[in-house]
Amino acid sequence: MNSARVTGIAALAAVFLAVPARAETIYVSNERDNTVSVIDGGTLELIDTIKVGRRPRGITFSKDRSVLYVCAGDSDRIDIIDLSTNRVIGRLPSGPDPELFVLHPDGGTLYIANEDDNLVTVVDVVGKRVVAEIEVGVEPEGMGISPDGRILVNTSETTNMAHFIDTVTHEIVDNVLVDSRPRVAQFNNDGSKVWVSSEIGGTVAVIDADSRAILRTIEFEIQGVPREAVQPVGIALTSDGTKAYVALGPANRVAEINQQTLEVERYHLVGQRVWNLALSPDESRLYTTNGVSSDMSVVDLDEGRVVRTIGVGRLPWGVVSRP
Repeated sequence: MNSARVTGIAALAAVFLAVPARAETIYVSNERDNTVSVIDGGTLELIDTIKVGRRPRGITFSKDRSVLYVCAGDSDRIDIIDLSTNRVIGRLPSGPDPELFVLHPDGGTLYIANEDDNLVTVVDVVGKRVVAEIEVGVEPEGMGISPDGRILVNTSETTNMAHFIDTVTHEIVDNVLVDSRPRVAQFNNDGSKVWVSSEIGGTVAVIDADSRAILRTIEFEIQGVPREAVQPVGIALTSDGTKAYVALGPANRVAEINQQTLEVERYHLVGQRVWNLALSPDESRLYTTNGVSSDMSVVDLDEGRVVRTIGVGRLPWGVVSRP
């Protein structure tokens, strides 16, 4: 082998070695198949499918990310998946029809929206028991918690409100009226704002966490897409406070928003009826669950385009990623 070829191979090897391998894993709940799809973040291939309870929707990690909690809505329970084996190892009580939930920053308490009973159920994760039930508006869904764990925000789809709840007293301390059918509530990284998506209203309200005043109601205009097809649901906020991403349902788009100016900067075309989304651990990618096309889109945020579409189960709903 000549020296020039050896040098070329060595240079190519150095390039590959300089690129860090992606060790992340992505998990998608499939509402119709009663499964969770497991995707390798390096190869972007489906590597496992986990059977869970009926109609899985909300999913979230334990504090140490060794366990995945899954809302099994039609089974009225939370399934616990051991991520070292990808098998269900236990259950938590949830109240009826759990849809979305949020884990307290200390990792010890789950707050669960019970859509059918107009309740938020508070569950001790270690003791596996219900410790409180909080009456909220009609059809509760979205669940967000402040970084310090002091304030919980629940959205009620029919009451059209964001309820601010004290996590110590379990009492509602404020109600904020938003647009029709609020779905998701998300605090930004420093806890100063709460973002609330309204599916039928077609907007996102950005709320001051202290004063509870609405700072901006963000609207969306997509050329060639009817206004009624723009239905915001999932929200993902970057940790550095620069970008926000909002899933726009049957518009088949994700809006990219400047967190500082609250202006829409561009739209990403993804799969059909995008429900929810999650950032990769390094926040260079966005993963979206596309309910009608039964797949997950992988958006490279530096390139600003979908780089892979991965088939998962039927009606994919929730998505999370861990290193």
